[in-house]
Amino acid sequence: MTFFDLLQLLDSAFRLATPLLLACLAGLFSERAGIFDIGLEGKMLASAFLSAAVAAITGSVWIGLLAGIGASVLMSLIHGLASITFRGNQIISGVAINFLAAGLTVVISQSWFGQGGRTPQLSGAGRFEPIPWPGALPSRELADAGPAMQLYSELLSGHTIWVYLAVPIVFASWWVLFRTRLGLRLRAVGENPAAVDTAGISVVGLRYTAVIICGVLCGIAGAYLATALQAGFVKDMTAGRGFIALAALIFAKWRPWAALNACLLFGFLQAFALRPDLIEKLLTVKVQVQLLDALPYILTVVILAGLVGKADPPKAGGQPYVKEN
Repeated sequence: MTFFDLLQLLDSAFRLATPLLLACLAGLFSERAGIFDIGLEGKMLASAFLSAAVAAITGSVWIGLLAGIGASVLMSLIHGLASITFRGNQIISGVAINFLAAGLTVVISQSWFGQGGRTPQLSGAGRFEPIPWPGALPSRELADAGPAMQLYSELLSGHTIWVYLAVPIVFASWWVLFRTRLGLRLRAVGENPAAVDTAGISVVGLRYTAVIICGVLCGIAGAYLATALQAGFVKDMTAGRGFIALAALIFAKWRPWAALNACLLFGFLQAFALRPDLIEKLLTVKVQVQLLDALPYILTVVILAGLVGKADPPKAGGQPYVKEN
């Protein structure tokens, strides 16, 4: 494997890790406040569809992004209504959101566009385009360029805006959760909501705040899938990324910077699946493409089975709060 091959893998890994990271941070806010959210997948899927559909109709990716965020926040509010207001089972509510999104996106897409559950292909102002940096060379000219130019042109240049914003969003999430009063209260309500209530702070208000933040981040993640990573919506295009994000969150033990590392690992595994020729060069044996495709999901099962070490969730996570009289 050459240095340029490695840069191409890392380039793909960054792009593929971005929606996982945004969904993982969404789950981080929700679960730190005590609301388990299995519905990340459904929120991403709803956002992916509506952002692509609205972008196709209006020709504006930013209007599509706002529509996708709105769809995801609506799903979050439904989850909040079921699990916070009505004190229902949070797992069942999340699963219901996944089923709802999987069915509605295909039915509405077919009704609107008649393309078998797809939206029209996006182009121009209807999608997020890569941003080339000054002086960067196109990929076809990089094979004979020096390592510095390869690093600059292949790895640093040519990503969409959300790839560049991913690390700042991680920093902002860490700062909000661990350096602000709001973050302290969100973490407290996930550990001991009775103490927060005793201090005269609304447990319900804080938990709704957390699920709305979760909805916004999931909305960006879904919109990124349909309007940046790809150029339109297709049926079930999230392909389990919401569950992979949950596994990454557990792997990271509910910490923002560790979540970045976990999502990069999953993104790297997905990038390998796109380049089986590099694996064959490295191992000098032929590798089944299906096995490479399955690697992120295998790692998800391993993490969720608890085989990567103990991970203690917030103590009040998954438990509805009932105010004492």
